[in-house]
Amino acid sequence: MPGTKISQRIRTLKLAHDCAGLGARIRTIHHLTGLRPRELLYLLFNAHAQPPCGRAPNSREWYHNANLLQRIEASIVIANFRRMRLLGFPAAEALVGAYRYYQSIYRPPPRISFDRAFDLAAHTEGLWIAKLASFRLASCTRCGSEFLDALAGADTM
Repeated sequence: MPGTKISQRIRTLKLAHDCAGLGARIRTIHHLTGLRPRELLYLLFNAHAQPPCGRAPNSREWYHNANLLQRIEASIVIANFRRMRLLGFPAAEALVGAYRYYQSIYRPPPRISFDRAFDLAAHTEGLWIAKLASFRLASCTRCGSEFLDALAGADTM
């Protein structure tokens, strides 16, 4: 089919642009798109718009010290991410969609950054930066609500 490579490239660049707009670090965008960090820096940022920097989130460490509101909001992001995955959305697009939904229901500033959402999704599905899942969505036995939970025996570091 003519144009498939260019169409794929356009989708990848759009995904990178969307991630940057949601506050993603270069490292996160690189993992989601496969684009080289130098290329991302060149395409998405300039002297007036610098990329976010600092230490990337480690959700396996963070989760055990997170407060109730952070855990609730993390659960909302990941529950919607999983729903979109079950509907057949590719992981990166599902993450962007789930995070946009999260932003639409909570006032700024968000308790869960896009980078944190990426890290949680990665460690829930064993994707991108995680070889194995260390989180899961569990369901309340009373009401059926889904919540994020650490897997028993999962490595915490």
